[in-house]
Amino acid sequence: MEDIRIAIIGHGFMGHEHEKMLTKMDGIKLLGFSDIDPRQLEDVQEGLRRYSSNEELINDPEVQVVLIAANNNQHHDLVLQAARAGKDIICEKPVAMSLEELDDMVRVTEECGVKFTVHHQRRFDPDFRTAKEVFDSKTLGDVFTIKSSLYGFNGNMHDWHVYIAEGGGMLYDWGVHLLDQILWMMPGAKLKSLYADIRNVINFEVDDYFKIMMRFDNNITAEVELGTYYLTDKMHDKWFERHWFIGGNKGSAYVDGFEPEGKIVRTAGLLQNVGGQRTMTAAGPTRSFGPPPEGKILTEELPQVNTCHENYFENYMKAYHGEEEFLVKIPETRRVLALMDAVRESGRTGKSIDFE
Repeated sequence: MEDIRIAIIGHGFMGHEHEKMLTKMDGIKLLGFSDIDPRQLEDVQEGLRRYSSNEELINDPEVQVVLIAANNNQHHDLVLQAARAGKDIICEKPVAMSLEELDDMVRVTEECGVKFTVHHQRRFDPDFRTAKEVFDSKTLGDVFTIKSSLYGFNGNMHDWHVYIAEGGGMLYDWGVHLLDQILWMMPGAKLKSLYADIRNVINFEVDDYFKIMMRFDNNITAEVELGTYYLTDKMHDKWFERHWFIGGNKGSAYVDGFEPEGKIVRTAGLLQNVGGQRTMTAAGPTRSFGPPPEGKILTEELPQVNTCHENYFENYMKAYHGEEEFLVKIPETRRVLALMDAVRESGRTGKSIDFE
């Protein structure tokens, strides 16, 4: 089977990440890069092409797939250009700046008969897949809450990410991933309502903090929180990374870090509710929040998962050759964009929003 010939628009952070990965993958031939800033092409690996313009890349007859890793506000026009040149397309997230842009992209790619999908590689994050495996296994019984959080200390962003007009800010950067993970974890559940708090803590134009509360029709409340200036001195416990908490009526699970550590936690037995009777503990007359007696808390190991971002392109190659479906489907990305619109509306109005 012939290699899929890919060229990439944009040699920023993600362009470099794609370069490192795709030059090592069997089944893909990376041809080269274009970038509106020629200086970004200075460190392109030897043997790869340095296109003088996006148009030159798109019109190269050897290119089968255009991977768009340009600024968010450029995605729409570049997708249309590539589609009209007959190229199949992988677009970085967020796929578009609005639902209207995405609908236009879908219309043109369908008219041109080209393949079109989005790079949501964080569906393969080991921490997320571990949390999803816990959820799917039903080992915690009836889950009532899922919390997903990401905290950092640096605060400031860089380059075009500091400008609203270019699609900057954390909701576009990381929020799209965190929301996609929650929706993909529960694909059959409808999101009934949401409430969001979005803030510019130390950045002037773009959001650097958000908390999003979501209520699903399966009676699960999901919370997503991100803070880029969320300080602590607890460096030893992966604070400046990822955290998951899943609570059910048969136990809880916590998953910390991108390379996850954590446990499934249960109790050896529940205390019985006794009306009108006080129970003494070492902390005083309380049972709900006193320290547990020895042997009351039991732990189990988290399930082991073996996923990585290369899995996204492994799926892409198989789907491209008709062996399976693309993992990331455009209606799913449209749902995430619609959710982000609702999040912004809630953040702006301070009100809960009905969604589905």
